[in-house]
Amino acid sequence: MPAWQEGLARVRRVLGEVLYGMAIHDMVRANLKARGSLEHLFILITFGDIVGVPILPPYYALRLLPFIVPEVNGWRRRLARERDYLDAIF
Repeated sequence: MPAWQEGLARVRRVLGEVLYGMAIHDMVRANLKARGSLEHLFILITFGDIVGVPILPPYYALRLLPFIVPEVNGWRRRLARERDYLDAIF
């Protein structure tokens, strides 16, 4: 590949990253934060009995167990973590 094509590809990549940062990055962060909140709420509703909040009958929770097992350790850690005012900002 000639040097001018490599330079053009590099400029195109940099411009794409700048446009992404200007236009989409905040929306992506907000969507990921909302997704995390919804996943946290879903796990709390379905497996709240782990922390002492029984909401759903165990039968339905057991049917969902294979999908939730990879998330349980992180969820328990997030649930037990102390909250700070700076968490809402960042």
